[in-house]
Amino acid sequence: MSLASEEAGGTSNFLIPNGTFFACLLIFIVVLVVIRTLVVPPILKVLDEREERVAQTVKDNKAAAASFEDADREYTARLRDARGDATGIRDEARAKGNEQLSSAKHKATEEADAALAKITADLKVEADNAVTTAKQDVSRLSATLAGRVLGTDVAAATAGAEQTETVK
Repeated sequence: MSLASEEAGGTSNFLIPNGTFFACLLIFIVVLVVIRTLVVPPILKVLDEREERVAQTVKDNKAAAASFEDADREYTARLRDARGDATGIRDEARAKGNEQLSSAKHKATEEADAALAKITADLKVEADNAVTTAKQDVSRLSATLAGRVLGTDVAAATAGAEQTETVK
């Protein structure tokens, strides 16, 4: 093995760098500088812009959340106020309805009492008339019946007696 290496150009130690290593190192440094100056700045610029947009989006989200919370609180407050107003209106309407119902009941009761009093008075007058008529009819019928049973005219005798009582 050492013969082959001596024929190729002498002794070579792999620990000692040769010219190829320096050429590769120079090319690597040139490529590194080119990439660092031409490729990395646009990528960093895009990444910075993206980070700014993300930060702006987070800021906008926080503002939107705060705005939503304010709107939700306002909505809840207005809804509570509207419910209170509706309850007040409903109670007021209920009170007015009860008042009107009470007034209508009172009026109907008064009308019923007036009608009952009028009918009672009318019935009393008719009853008195019926009693008077019945008394007259009973005395006349009893006189006629007595006359038929006795065979005499009792109605004329009774009329004379009544005239005597009226004169007294």
